[in-house]
Amino acid sequence: MIFDTHIHLNEPRLLENLDLYLKEAKENGINKFLCVGWDYESSKKAVELANKYEEIFASIAIMPTEHKSFNDEIFSKLEYLLKFSNKILAIGETGLDYYWEKEEEIKIKQKDMFIKHIDLANKYNLPLTIHCRDAIQDTFDILKKHPVKEKGVMHCYSGSLEMAKEFIKLGYKIAFGGVLTFKNSIVTKQVLTSIPLNSIVLETDAPYLAPMPYRGKLNEPKFIKNTSIFASNLLNMDIDVFEEEVYKNSINIFHVETYEN
Repeated sequence: MIFDTHIHLNEPRLLENLDLYLKEAKENGINKFLCVGWDYESSKKAVELANKYEEIFASIAIMPTEHKSFNDEIFSKLEYLLKFSNKILAIGETGLDYYWEKEEEIKIKQKDMFIKHIDLANKYNLPLTIHCRDAIQDTFDILKKHPVKEKGVMHCYSGSLEMAKEFIKLGYKIAFGGVLTFKNSIVTKQVLTSIPLNSIVLETDAPYLAPMPYRGKLNEPKFIKNTSIFASNLLNMDIDVFEEEVYKNSINIFHVETYEN
């Protein structure tokens, strides 16, 4: 079994053929999805999908690149979504993104947004799914200064092995997706093969970042199987054993059993 811990089933390109994608995923052993919001509307759609489909769960947030639309009113509306579903597993994707934004004023706003999401997660005892791009030290510093009670996942991790170990010390899981299969992802491969197995989770980030041999194409939910096979081979592990252990990691960090009883 595979739990896709970060996917955008709420994105139009997946929504238009959602039932087919879910069917094909199920045929490949993928039986749980964390559908992640990036703004209010996508978070709302994630909740709607979670309420409709047994295998889908939701994560809600205003991601850092949406800083222009972020205000207290929008954040209050986001929190209000928590009243409409018991299948919201996490707050995210939240974090910091300095790839496009270099101005200090915007970085300060992103940090404020991140801390507010941490406070929201702690208020409802939820973990975080964390977006971090070109902001690894600031992300770590905030998580250390503002502890998240239920920890969370470093989504699409692209930092060093040394920093991965520091996040793991704080209690976070490291997520690996299609980027792992790219030829130039040397550091990502090093991280996978050097951290404890109980710190690993899998994701697609679909419809983005399709694994080889589909790089550059629409990332379909079933393609997480390619990443799983690639990862198990790197670790020289039996695929069934690898997937069982990683599935347990995903269930544990998002407390799925709480929502299925």
